[in-house]
Amino acid sequence: MNDDARDLLAGVRRAIDNLLAAHLASLAAELDPLGPACTPLVDTLSGTLSGGKRLRAAFCFWSWRAHAAAGGASPADQDRALRVGGALELFHAAALIHDDVMDASDTRRGRPAAHRAFETRHRAAQWSGDAARFGESAAILLGDLALITSERELTAAVVDLDAGRRAEVRAIFDEMRVEVTAGQYLDVLGEVTPWGEDPRADEAHARAVVRAKSARYSVEHPLTLGAALAGAGPDDLGRLRRVGSALGEAFQLRDDLLGVFGDPATTGKPAGDDLREGKRTLLVVRAAALADEADARLLRDRLGRADLTEAQLDELRELLHASGAVAEIEQRISDLAEPALAELGSAPLAPEPRRVLVELGRAAVHRTM
Repeated sequence: MNDDARDLLAGVRRAIDNLLAAHLASLAAELDPLGPACTPLVDTLSGTLSGGKRLRAAFCFWSWRAHAAAGGASPADQDRALRVGGALELFHAAALIHDDVMDASDTRRGRPAAHRAFETRHRAAQWSGDAARFGESAAILLGDLALITSERELTAAVVDLDAGRRAEVRAIFDEMRVEVTAGQYLDVLGEVTPWGEDPRADEAHARAVVRAKSARYSVEHPLTLGAALAGAGPDDLGRLRRVGSALGEAFQLRDDLLGVFGDPATTGKPAGDDLREGKRTLLVVRAAALADEADARLLRDRLGRADLTEAQLDELRELLHASGAVAEIEQRISDLAEPALAELGSAPLAPEPRRVLVELGRAAVHRTM
């Protein structure tokens, strides 16, 4: 990403950070009458929101800019686009909090996951009952609170839009929320059902999880939300669905690689957690299909074992490379991303925001965190 695009994205990130800080301050004031016992809710949500890339908010904002530029954009229009970006970030926080509970993850963005933070608070105070159970319960409620705040931000953002655009934005946001929830269920289901007997069915399931749980809501829905805010027509929205779906899938495939091979100091999560959690990612499914019988059996036997040592993880990493699955996933990322970026780069949009969107898309699929 060039310096100009990086500066423009940094400006949006600062605006989103400020908006979220104001929202958290308002939430704290709302909870204040309930007493100091609720303070950890706001503090933990603040921690979950900090350090994010604001990827979804950036896609939404620059898509709005790209489609609104021809007709002019007022400060109120810009504020609306940022508030929808804030709603996306709050929804993302809710998804992360719930995802970490389901995956029993210890960390998120370099700090304790929400349920671990509440669990630690329970142990430190020597409260009665099971600390882990309390942590999970509190985190589920915190995720629900993040969902409520996300809905509030969206409602406030679109309240003064004309009825047609307001309905379009809400329809996209609602579709995203339903799809992510169903995708998360498919992911959980995939971890407990038999696999390895029908590679084609395994791959179809893995791709369904990618598209529903992450791909569309990471890129496609933010792009179409921004365009819908600007009143984009069916052709523009159709283009963004094609581009966003491809880039989103490439984004998630990169995430799957980072989940196994990434640097924890950069990603904020231990490398190998996806293997310990038993994630049936496309990377793992393709490795099982490509490896010889002994290696495929080893992969199936070890996947999902929480007690895997670093040495055992290294063996699995070598197996993934040796099978050719890593190279295949890298090629698939390129095959998905490059045509999508080319289509986006030639779209009839305002030049500066179009350039930023292309840079943002390229950075998303080639990132290291």
